[in-house]
Order: sequence, then structure tokens, then C-alpha cells
Amino acid sequence: MRAGAAVVDVSPSTFPVIVNGGFLQAIGHQTRDPLHARCVVLDDGTTKLAVAIVDSCMMPRELIDEAKELASKTTGIAVDRMLIAATHTHTAPSVMGALGTPVDPAYAKFLPGKIAEAIEKAAAALAPAEIGWGAVDDPEHTHTRRWIRRFDRIIDDPFGDKTVRANMHPGYENPDAIAPSGPTDPALTVLAIREPGGRPIAVLANYSMHYYGSTPVSADYYGRFAATLAKKLAPDGPAPVCIMSQGTSGDQMWMDYGKPKVDPGLDAYADGVAESALRAYQSIKTYRDRPALAMAETTLTLGRRTPSPERLEWARKIVAAMGDRPPQNFGEVYPKEAVHLHDEPERTLKLQALRIGDLGVVAIPDEVFALTGLKLKARSPLPLTMNIELANGSEGYIPPPEQHTLGGYTTWPARTAGLEVQAEPKIIDAALGLLEKVAAAPRRAERPAPSRYAEVVLAARPAAFWRLDEMDGAEARDATGHERPALRRGGVALFLPGPDLPGFRPKDGPIDRANHLAGGALTAELAVSPEVYSVDLWFWNGLEPAGRAVAGVLFERGRDDVPGDAVHLSGAAEGVPPHRLVFTHGGPQDPRPVVGKTDVTPKAWHHLALVRQGRRVLVYLDGVLDLETDADAEPSPKRAPSAFTLGDRRQPAESLEGLLDEVAVYDRALTADEIAEHLRAALDPQ
Repeated sequence: MRAGAAVVDVSPSTFPVIVNGGFLQAIGHQTRDPLHARCVVLDDGTTKLAVAIVDSCMMPRELIDEAKELASKTTGIAVDRMLIAATHTHTAPSVMGALGTPVDPAYAKFLPGKIAEAIEKAAAALAPAEIGWGAVDDPEHTHTRRWIRRFDRIIDDPFGDKTVRANMHPGYENPDAIAPSGPTDPALTVLAIREPGGRPIAVLANYSMHYYGSTPVSADYYGRFAATLAKKLAPDGPAPVCIMSQGTSGDQMWMDYGKPKVDPGLDAYADGVAESALRAYQSIKTYRDRPALAMAETTLTLGRRTPSPERLEWARKIVAAMGDRPPQNFGEVYPKEAVHLHDEPERTLKLQALRIGDLGVVAIPDEVFALTGLKLKARSPLPLTMNIELANGSEGYIPPPEQHTLGGYTTWPARTAGLEVQAEPKIIDAALGLLEKVAAAPRRAERPAPSRYAEVVLAARPAAFWRLDEMDGAEARDATGHERPALRRGGVALFLPGPDLPGFRPKDGPIDRANHLAGGALTAELAVSPEVYSVDLWFWNGLEPAGRAVAGVLFERGRDDVPGDAVHLSGAAEGVPPHRLVFTHGGPQDPRPVVGKTDVTPKAWHHLALVRQGRRVLVYLDGVLDLETDADAEPSPKRAPSAFTLGDRRQPAESLEGLLDEVAVYDRALTADEIAEHLRAALDPQ
């Protein structure tokens, strides 16, 4: 193996410059810290490839292809063996029109040659090398920035419709926002390149955090990270080329909106991430001088969500009134974007995968949610995988399909978020196909994470058990093997953290996962007698205060027009204390609801168990009997299937605003001892 690395200054030489990254254009008048193109070239004698990361917000494929052609002519590296990506600093000159910002034409003409220069210099520096790779988790420096809003705090989209159930940057501890809409990807992965004697040549890091925030013109934290890590690795010797590439950070940011505001500052933040990268570097135990090296790419043509004739007519009127000037306010941005989408209804994306030893690298020309990155890492045929977004182009946000239901900025049709709803699964499938090719191995199948709690529940022989740990799809798998899935409908976000209890995860294993209901629910048809059955589940209610009579339905069962048993959380109903369990039978108009004795703390995980044996109904909260009553069971001729609705009634109106997890239905009555055993299994360390 031979490797080379280089850094080239790509700061603008003339000012002012147009800066993109916001809804409207900004102007930069000086370079506050330099912009760079950083590159590594690897060559094993058979395959020669280049990876270049550029301090830019985003770059169009056409500009990147120009840079590749220039570099290929001087280095001999094939253009399909080059990966070029943007860091996503929001304070660099614009080379791609986006929202209210046009291209800075002088800088766009200048940049391709400088990127090519970085590749040329890295290729010229090729020398014998050893390569290693490693990763650590750094949950402190990235968090989900897109949060689900309350049912009564839905806001308008740019087209005047109330569709925004989830949106970015809610503010710290905002009572209008309930919880994050997706998981984080805390992994910080590094590819380390060193001389045979051990001196570091380069480190390519990858982390999923959107950007920190700086004043134009600036490389944001990426430049400071590179300089800081280089000093940590070689305080006295020649500085290695350190690079931070952008992971799947479309919904990630450094702020933790669930806690009081903390602003460490740009330098301290960069130093903290560099410390984590140093830990990842130091975790590498083995370096290889002959690692497997392979690269593959493909193209994928996807449709855009083009405007309806009515919206296009509305947009054209506004754009005509604007003339040739750029948008000056929010109301002018999306009409102009609608015209762009109409004029170009399809885009062709370039996707890539690399294999460097046992490390996989996926390159995607989009802004990608953390959940998508987690899917790729879980299904990759290679033991360790990093995902580089905004690579080989920029085609906008690609939310997982279920996130489109929740609306928000990352779903509003524009060049920055205009691809078809099914773009994400199509991109994942194509990327995994490339990984299979370079790894010469099939993609991995997902397997449910083992847990002590799940073992105990399965030993109790439920009729169905939905762990709600899926990364995608409308179907919740039945863990019993009986193949009785539940179906998600409406607003449901996937793969959120579940109860943080020792019985839900093995030591050092993956965390438990849950579904967040935001106007949605799960439904299943089960042939379980209405006279003898049990349900147990975990729930997290996010409404405080409730703002309605029913804070949230936990479950209901019934058949056709015959509603049966249901349990909900009380809200602001007159005469009923809030945050109590309420049992009803026969629908929401039951004149004799039974109210529990215990306050159910909002925004905390709780265990619910309902047991019916004949007319007797017992409801347990966190293992303690909370209410009991007698109620006739629903009529059920010939044990006909009954609909179980989780998180809502069959007629949506009072859905749980929060999370559900580990839902089991039994065709028998659980005993108090069994319910207690389930609680012990959740609380006991594994």
C-alpha cells in the first residue's frame, strides 16, 4: 500500500462573496479562517483512488465532475475512483444555488481547479504506508435537531397549510416540542494512515453533526478540528493531514434542545470532537500494509415532488413579479423553488462505496438523516462503515418515508429537499448493493437486540409481541414467531430510544428502541377472546399539560362497531384528576369510567398491564394494582378476530403523544406474580 495526503487553500481571493446555507443569501467580506480542500490518495498497485473533502456548504455534481476530469488528466486516477464531498460549512462562498441564494460565479469558476490541485499533490506524495481504522461513540457533541411538536402546536408550511408536526431547532426546553423525531448516530469513525515507522500521514474522520455556526468566510468547526487533531497527534513533528467528513447529519446538530442552553463556543467544540477522534485513533490496535482496496459507483435516477398545476400557477405569478433579483423574504423562496422543480422533474444521483480493509465507506449526494446512516451501518457486509454525505453532488434532504408525514423544513419541496418520498429506501438499497460488490459479501440482515426483558416476556407465551425496534417499514414484527404483525398508520417515528433500564439491553450492547406516536397508531387483528386476555406494554406520555380531556389512548380493542375495553390517560376533563389511568368499556362515551389512584408522571417511562378474566378487570401501573372493576366483555361470536389499536382509538382523535415499546398481548390472564416478574426483568442488570 502507498498513500499520500495534501491540503490546498481554497479561500476566495476577491470580495465580497455570496454565501449560501440559509434561506436567503448572505455576503462575506473577509476570510476569518481559511477554507481548504484536503485529500488522501491510496494505491495498492491495482486500485488507485482519491478522497477529497472541501470546505463548502454543498457542491453540484457538475462542478465536482469538472474537478475530477482536471485531476484525472494529471494523475491518471480514473474519475470513477474519486470521491469529492463538502464539509457543509454554512459560511463558504456559494457554488450551488439553493433556496434564496444564487451561485457566486467567480468562486464557482475558481474552485474546481483548486480541488484538482489537492488531488494532484496527494498523488505526488504517494509513499509506503500502513492503514488502520476504528470508531468510538461521542454522544456529547451531536443531538437530534428535529423535534416533534404537540398536537395543538402544529405550524404552517410555506404554502399556508398546517402540516408541520416536526421541525428543526425548536429552542431549548420548548414546551411546544415533545421529543426528538429520530435517533442520533454518535459514532466517530477514523481511517488512519501512517508511515511504516509509525509517523501519522493522515486521518480521515467522519461524524454526524450538521455544522456549528460561524461568521463568513469560515470553515466552521471542520478547519479547527483538523488543526487541533494534527497538533494532538504530532505536537513536535510534521503535521499530518487531518480531515473531518460529514456523516449522516441531516437531522443532527450540536445543541441538546431537551436541556438548558449550553454554548461551548467554536474552539472548545472543535477541541472536544478532536479529543474523541484521538480516542478513536488510539483504539486502533492493528495497521495493515496490504489491506483490501476496492471502489464502485452507480447512478440512480429519481423523481422530484413537482408542484401541482395550481401551485405552479401561484408560484409563477410570484416569480414573475420578482424579475431577476434573488428572493428577499421567506415568501419568495419556495415559489421560486417550485418553478425549479417543475423545470427539472428528475435528477440522476451518483452513489459510491469503498472498501479499505474491513472499513466500508458510503458516499451519498444528499443530506441524510441519522436513521438512514444507522441502517447502512447495520446492514453493511463490512464490520465497520462510515457514511459521507454531500458527496459527488447535492440533491437535498432525503427523509425516511415516515418522516414525510410529519412535515417540516426537511420535507418542503425545493432543490434542497425535493426528491420523491421513496428516495431514501431506494438510495439505501443501491448503496448496499455497492457495498456488497466491494466486499464480495451479502448485506447483513437485521436481528432484534437480545434483552433479559424480552426473554421473560417470550417465556410467558404471548399471542403476539411487538418489540417496536424496526428501522423502517409500516409493519411491526411479531417476535413470537406466530407472524401476527401490527401495522403502523399515520404519524409514527421509528427507532427512538426506549426505556433506559438494564433489563432492556445487554452490557455494552445496543440500546432499546421504541416508536413515537405523533397522531399515529398501531393496529392488529388478533383472535384473542375478549373474556380472558392480558396486555402489557411500556409507554411514555409527552403531553404536559394535556390540553384536552384525554391526554392519550394507550390501547383499545373492539370488533367492527362494537368497541370493547380501552385504557387512556386522563387530561383536562372536569372532575377527573389529570395524568391518571382510566379504564373504559364500550367506547369513549362509557358513562362509568374507572379512574386509577396514581399520578402518572409525564415524560417518564411506565409499565402498564391490563388483565381481564371474565367480568373482572385489573389494571397495573409499574407493577402495582392501580384500578379494578367489573365489566361485561364485548360479544364475540365464534371467537372472531378483534382489532387491537395501540396509541389511539379506531377513530383517531385522542392519540398518545409519546412513545410505545415492548407491547405483548396474551390469550390468558397474567398473574400478579408474572407482572412483577416482568418488572424485575426490566430492572435487573443483565
